[in-house]
Amino acid sequence: MPQVPQTFFDALAVRTWCGLALRALGRAREEIDAINVYPVADGDTGTNLYLTMESAVTAVEAVFTGHEAGSGTDGTPSLADAARAMAHGALIGARGNSGTILAQLLRGMAQVLAEGESPRTDAEGLRLALRHAADSARRAVAHPVEGTVLSVASAAADAAEAAEGDCGTVARAAHRGACTALAATPGQLAVLARAGVVDAGGRGLVAVLAALVETFTGEIPVSEGGGRAFAGGSSLAGGAPVSEEPCADDGHGSGGPAFEVIYLLEAEDAAVDRLRRRLDGLGDSLVVVGGDGLWNVHVHVDDAGAAVEAGVEAGRPYRIRITHFGADDVHARGGERAPRERVQRAVVAVVPGEGLAGLYTEAGATTVLARPGEPPASGELVQAVRRAHAREVVLLPNDADLRHTAAAAAEQARAEGIRVALIPTRSAVQGIAALAVHEPERRFDEDVVSMTSAAGATRYAEVAVAERQSWTMAGICQAGDVLGLIEGDVAVIGADVTATAETVLDRMLAAGGELVTLVLGDEAPEGVAERLEARVREAYLAVDTVVYHGGRQVALLLIGVE
Repeated sequence: MPQVPQTFFDALAVRTWCGLALRALGRAREEIDAINVYPVADGDTGTNLYLTMESAVTAVEAVFTGHEAGSGTDGTPSLADAARAMAHGALIGARGNSGTILAQLLRGMAQVLAEGESPRTDAEGLRLALRHAADSARRAVAHPVEGTVLSVASAAADAAEAAEGDCGTVARAAHRGACTALAATPGQLAVLARAGVVDAGGRGLVAVLAALVETFTGEIPVSEGGGRAFAGGSSLAGGAPVSEEPCADDGHGSGGPAFEVIYLLEAEDAAVDRLRRRLDGLGDSLVVVGGDGLWNVHVHVDDAGAAVEAGVEAGRPYRIRITHFGADDVHARGGERAPRERVQRAVVAVVPGEGLAGLYTEAGATTVLARPGEPPASGELVQAVRRAHAREVVLLPNDADLRHTAAAAAEQARAEGIRVALIPTRSAVQGIAALAVHEPERRFDEDVVSMTSAAGATRYAEVAVAERQSWTMAGICQAGDVLGLIEGDVAVIGADVTATAETVLDRMLAAGGELVTLVLGDEAPEGVAERLEARVREAYLAVDTVVYHGGRQVALLLIGVE
């Protein structure tokens, strides 16, 4: 059905634009993924842009639904409400380098659109919004590079400023300027020229701007060659042909950071300024976007734990995602073009805390953070399997409640041609045991059997605080009681965390054991680990203890006995 054009930029135009942009990115996603060579050839720029815009669409739709449900309203939110929802949704859902920059572009536009709480804005407002978007995105990147989405955004803003007419005319000019800048990116960035592609992030922005044109004119913009601009094709008029084999060189020589770290951060502006300086010294591809106390942080580093610790010092990081770049994801040696190939085997694990995410990542796993009260969906697990970019994947759910979700994700990944083995780990300590015996060089079946055996030989427990009165296997607990759960069932009800943990540990070691693993949450009392370590030394000869810090997790303490 043809799109009804919007004359002014109002809340309905925001909603329409976001929906059309999501559809455009969906159509172009595979093409954009295929030309993704900068800053790392990890083949997911199109997917990351799509997921970022999907989050923006969800937030805008929620605002409209809320207004439609409210009494005494006409069912339409204000332009300011819709624009802020778009920006907030993109910020909290931003994925990857390009997705994070897109979130800042949308935030920059929203800051202009929301000024004065006007119900709508005209062509001049659109020009100002595009200019502010481009400038704010450039400021968010620690070391801006020409030939990227930043160049495309600046060119779009320049063209818009020179355009006379209504919103449709301004949008068309911005799109044309972006197309011209995109075609020029291979001449600005050597890695693009070597691969014979344009910048993937810039290609995504062109799709978003094409949706803006469609919003105001009802028409998808057409290229000079007579076909739809970039729609369904793999080459650009006047630009470089698309390559099916991305180069893995970022233009900075050989080598490159091993991890991508992304997290949301609640922090004050001054703390974020210090964080930028620290992260800039740790790695590259640093992008920090947001404001008003909420930020999205993206960086490529060799020390993922240090990047997370820097966030902890600045404020409260959460929704932490750490991705390990395989050997074929980092940059080609000697500047030669190298096609990106899948690694043979990878491990994908769900982890309950930031500290464990760092531990698992250092061991080579791709992690999915299970936030308190927000278990990952099957789609998030499938995305993690794709990020691992392996022919064979071992999936560790590390939670009994995730077994059906993990099974659904494994089934979907298998349908995509990935060999997936699901090991039914019910706790992160079982996952640690499985990861400890993982050997990628072994035959897949043998490796899975070994990991499954190690996980099954690990008894697990946790110490947590009861949230409400409840019947348990150990009797009735009250809100605030300390609970000791062994193998998922409440075995001890106590008043003191350390004493309850000692009782749980004694019961577990009564059946024997060689290694005790303790994972401390942020809320665990000081000294509990030392007390338990001393208990093991004094009462259980030849039993070793290892302690990890799990960060922000539901349980105060996780215990594993192998």
